Amino acid sequence: MIKFIIKGILRDRSRSLIPILVVIFGVFLTVLFYCYMKGAVNGFIDTGAKFDSGHVKIMSRAYDENSDQIPNDLAYIGAEQLISELKQEFPGFVWTKRIRFGGLLDVPDEAGETRAQGPVAGMALDLFTEDSLEWELLGIEDSIVRGKAPESPGEILISDEFADSLEIALGETATLISATMYGSMAAANFTVVGTVHFGISALDRGAMVADVKDIQMALDMEDAAGEILGFFENFVYREEEAGLAALKFNAKYEGDDDEFVPVMKSLHQQGGMVEMLDMINMYMPVMVTVFVIIMSIVLWNAGLIGSLRRYGEIGVRLAMGESKGHLYRSMIAESLILGCIGTVLGTAFALVIAFWLQEKGFNISQLMQSATLLINDVIRAKITPFAFVIGFIPGLLANVLGSSIAGIGIYRRKTAQLMKELEV
Repeated sequence: MIKFIIKGILRDRSRSLIPILVVIFGVFLTVLFYCYMKGAVNGFIDTGAKFDSGHVKIMSRAYDENSDQIPNDLAYIGAEQLISELKQEFPGFVWTKRIRFGGLLDVPDEAGETRAQGPVAGMALDLFTEDSLEWELLGIEDSIVRGKAPESPGEILISDEFADSLEIALGETATLISATMYGSMAAANFTVVGTVHFGISALDRGAMVADVKDIQMALDMEDAAGEILGFFENFVYREEEAGLAALKFNAKYEGDDDEFVPVMKSLHQQGGMVEMLDMINMYMPVMVTVFVIIMSIVLWNAGLIGSLRRYGEIGVRLAMGESKGHLYRSMIAESLILGCIGTVLGTAFALVIAFWLQEKGFNISQLMQSATLLINDVIRAKITPFAFVIGFIPGLLANVLGSSIAGIGIYRRKTAQLMKELEV
C-alpha cells in the first residue's frame, strides 16, 4: 500500500503539491522561530555575562547595595590577595578584576584649551597580564575599527562613534576627568591608540577601555577593584553550580557585619537578572507552544480541506469496491507521508537560515540607538538538538489529525447513493 501511495503522490501533483508546500511553510516558521528565541535568550545571557555580570561577581557588601551607581568609593581593597584565594578555593573558575567608572573625556587643542569634551562610560580591564582572558572574552581585537590595541600603559581605546563625535585623531592625548576612590577630583592623560565597536549600542555611545592598573593609579585605587568577575573555564554558564559557589563563598562571611566584606552573586542574582531571566524562561516556552499550536491549526485545516476536496475520488474508490477501512487507512498513511516529506524539507530550509543567523547574524543597530540594556545589535539564532524535532509536532501530528477527522466522513457515505453522486 505504501508503494502505491508514493506513486500516487509523485504522479498526481494536484493532490500532493499544495499540502506539501503548506507543511513546508508551517514547519519552516516553527523551527526558525524556535531557533531565534533560543538565540535571543542565549545572546542576552552571554553579552550580559561578558560585559557586566560574569557568571559570578564579587563586590564589597556596600558596593553591592549601591551597584547601580557604580560607587568606586566602596570598592573592595585587597583584590590581588582575594583572587589568589579564589583560584585555590574555586579551581573551576577563571577570575578577572574590573573597574567601571564614569567621567568626562577632554580633548585639548594646540594651546591646551578644551577643543571637545564628552561623557564617557569606562571599563578598566586586565589587559597586560600574560594570562589575561579579557582579550578573548570581549573580543577586543576583533572589535577594533581603527588603529591598534593598547600595547603599553597609558594607551586607551574609545568607541568609534564617540571618537567621531569628539573629532579625535589616533595618537592624540585625551584627559579623563573623574573622581578618585576618596572623593577628590582626578585628572589623567591617556593616548588614544584605537577605536572599537562592540555592537552594543549602550556601550558604543561613549565607551572607553583602559588597563586596570592605569585606572587604579588615576583614581587612587591601589590594589582595589570595584568588581571581581568569575567565569566557568569553558565560558558556558551553569546556573546551579554558580549558585552553589555563591552560597559557599558567602557562608564564610555570614556573621561579619563589616560593610566592606566581599559578597559573591551569581548571574541570576544580579541587577534584576533573576526576574528578567525567570520571565524569559517562563514566557519563551509559552510563546513557542502558542506558535506551534497556531501552525498546527493551520496545517490541521489544510489536511481537513484537502481531504474534503477529494469527496468525489472517495466515492469512486468506494464504488469500485474498496472497503471503507482500507480507504480510511490509506488516507491517513498518505497524510503521514506528505507530512514527513514537508517536515523534513521545512526543517532543512529553516536550519539553513538559522545556521546563517547563528554564524553571521542580522544587524538591527538602527533600532537599538536608544537602548540602555547590554543587548547585542546583531540578532543571532541558536540551533539545538530539539530544533531538529520540534517541526514534527505541527508538520506531522497536525496534518495526520486533520486527515483523520476529515476521513471520518468515509464511514458516513452510503453505497446506495454513490451512483447518483457519480451521475452528477
